[in-house]
Amino acid sequence: MKRLFFFAIFLVLMFSCKEESNLIKLTGPVFGTSYSIIYDSEANKNYQPQFDSLFYVINKSMSNYQTNSYISKINRNESKQVDTHFETVFNASKKIYKETEGVFDPTIGKLVNAWNFGSENNKTKTDSLKIDSLMTYVGLDKLSIVNKQLIKKRPNSYIDFNAIAKGYGIDVIAKFLDRKKVNNYLIEIGGEIRAKGINPVKKDSWRVGLQDPNFDGTTSYSKTVVLNNASMATSGTYRKFKVDEKGQRYAHIINTKTGYPTKTSVLSVSVITKDCMFSDGYATAFQAMGIEKATLFLNRNPEIKAYFIIENAKKGLEMITINCFFD
Repeated sequence: MKRLFFFAIFLVLMFSCKEESNLIKLTGPVFGTSYSIIYDSEANKNYQPQFDSLFYVINKSMSNYQTNSYISKINRNESKQVDTHFETVFNASKKIYKETEGVFDPTIGKLVNAWNFGSENNKTKTDSLKIDSLMTYVGLDKLSIVNKQLIKKRPNSYIDFNAIAKGYGIDVIAKFLDRKKVNNYLIEIGGEIRAKGINPVKKDSWRVGLQDPNFDGTTSYSKTVVLNNASMATSGTYRKFKVDEKGQRYAHIINTKTGYPTKTSVLSVSVITKDCMFSDGYATAFQAMGIEKATLFLNRNPEIKAYFIIENAKKGLEMITINCFFD
């Protein structure tokens, strides 16, 4: 495990000024953030309409911000019907839920909203009685899918796939490009990334920057990471947090055991796996676990790579890399 004193997250692409005629770059809004898709197309084919259609279907499946989505209707108990996208993400969430012993749990959604971190604007006071009441609905083990129908043991269970859906959206685009025989691409949505092949401009591996977690809102980059047919997702607490009367910061990651925002020394964690959906989910889980438990998990799963930025006991900033190294 290598320790360095730096910061990290988000995306910086390194291109030369030279442009390639078969390099397509597409950008736009999606999932409440933005996307950037760069790919090498010998036929100079623009897939913008296909990408927009795929994003529409994913939103229709799992957006808590759309009142007519599958997930919104399920959360209001107006329907039990799910589609293939929903079922895929649900099954992946179950896998991470079991592996992390419930630390990653999409049924924490009502508590996320209660603390004003989610899709609903909570205008009522959040007290211990309310938290205790909402905690009775938490537990992905209380839900199952049978014949495309979501079965709830408790009707008030509420699902929020926000911690994994962006990564899944990237995987869907990647599979589309794979079917089109595109060999080189980089897909980014809200800072989550998946790369294949090489950067056609640089004629080398894709390199992405890790953004420093600056509490003052400024943007800087200290390190770069090489992505070889892999995905990277980051979870950080330095943009979205609460401060108590003692000045202590609490993360927007909700502790699934207590229902309260997590107090953690981890400022950000970037996770590299093959599929971005799992990078996304694990990043959220490791943020909530804290560095000690996350380290134990990663030691048992060496195929998963992670970069942590922590605030140490001396209030200094420290980088810890596990199962990986910097370029």
